[in-house]
Amino acid sequence: MYDIIPDIHGQSEKLKTTLKALGYRKRNGAWRHVDPARTCLFLGDFIDRGPNNAETLTIVRAMIDAGSAQAVMGNHELNAVHFHTLDPKSGKPLRCRSEKNQRQHGSFLAEFPIGATRTAEAISWMQTLPLFLELPDFRAVHACWDEHKIAELTGLSQNGVLSLEQFIAAADVCNPLNALVETTTKGPETELPDGYYIVDKDGHRRSEIRVKWWQSGGHSWADIAMSVPEPAKLPTSALPEDVVAMTYPAAAKPVFFGHYWLVGAPVLQAPNALCLDYSAGRDGPLMSYGMQGGEPISLENITAHGAD
Repeated sequence: MYDIIPDIHGQSEKLKTTLKALGYRKRNGAWRHVDPARTCLFLGDFIDRGPNNAETLTIVRAMIDAGSAQAVMGNHELNAVHFHTLDPKSGKPLRCRSEKNQRQHGSFLAEFPIGATRTAEAISWMQTLPLFLELPDFRAVHACWDEHKIAELTGLSQNGVLSLEQFIAAADVCNPLNALVETTTKGPETELPDGYYIVDKDGHRRSEIRVKWWQSGGHSWADIAMSVPEPAKLPTSALPEDVVAMTYPAAAKPVFFGHYWLVGAPVLQAPNALCLDYSAGRDGPLMSYGMQGGEPISLENITAHGAD
């Protein structure tokens, strides 16, 4: 049995509360379940926002080393790798150290300053995280399982783990690896047809939209568009084949993901797709899902822990 746990974001107290509630106890330096066949699977985003990045990483790393957990990389780990890695050609950080980016990364930087030995060691560990996990009965990814992009990443990487050279390449928007990694860790976007645009919540005009990639039955732009204030202004034309192709097949095995900062009561995104991120990084609960064997996804297997 797997206890699937999404975005922790430095909230180590919520993580410990969750582990205790699920029957894990700290033994021999790591949290373990009394049933050795029961382990955790973390969906990434261990850092930023919350106050206890170091303790969160210590818990997760010890569990992985002990064999009581597996994990995938989140976009915050990807951003951290790029923030703290210098381009060998220009000598500049792969992720711009702008005021905005430093603010978003602030809680991590407070514990792991730029250039510190412990920071370099933490970043090296993050580079060992796979971008996705394909298990016999289900799949796990941080933000999006695009079957075509995952297939490409499978062929390019070592079981979903990128090399340092590939991390460097993935920071280049002109490199094909960028789109593969960005979609997997941050979710897909697509361009609207010519002449169409949306105005986002900040008042900015945008010609691209975020895609509900799990919506395999979607037929219109309104069906697959995320975070659009006025869906009625979207095109009424049929979806292009390339947009339909990025949605998750209805017959595919169950997939679990985080990333999307949901609120309210848990809902199924599709019969075979479930987002577990309900804003634990702020004041929301840390969710867990108990996955056993080849069972279909059920909301009855979700438990909420430690909401503020």
